[in-house]
Amino acid sequence: MQGAAAQGPGATVERLRRATNEHDLEALTNCFALDYRNETPLHPSRGFQGRAQVRRNWEQIFAAVPDIAVEVTWIADEATVWSEWEMRGTRRDGSPHLMRGVVIFGVEGDEAIWARFYLEPVQDGGENADEAVRRAVAAGSAAHPASIQENQEPGR
Repeated sequence: MQGAAAQGPGATVERLRRATNEHDLEALTNCFALDYRNETPLHPSRGFQGRAQVRRNWEQIFAAVPDIAVEVTWIADEATVWSEWEMRGTRRDGSPHLMRGVVIFGVEGDEAIWARFYLEPVQDGGENADEAVRRAVAAGSAAHPASIQENQEPGR
């Protein structure tokens, strides 16, 4: 829905996209409620509360990636926006910055009041699907080897 004339909760994401691309820290932080709550399910300790932390985060991002630009597609109902983001630019050291993922926003009025954040740096190269599944399973089974052995039938 990028570029469409947005109303309701989608308008908040469009304002956020525009403020980010314009590097307008005030407009960006004003997209969030004072008591905004961010949950990062893949990294629970990164969750936070408050517009002040949003501001600190984006001050660092704008300083570290001065040409950052975002693209967003989204779909919304009356109070929730599911959005897919791509953030790209060049870090001060000349290396590329690229993040992609999903952010689900809860919106009240014209402010995000909560989000579930699934945005991660893109990894070039690395393991293929077979290797990733093997690693994920091995990591889980290594944590509880006794429970796996108990559940196996004899002779397997």
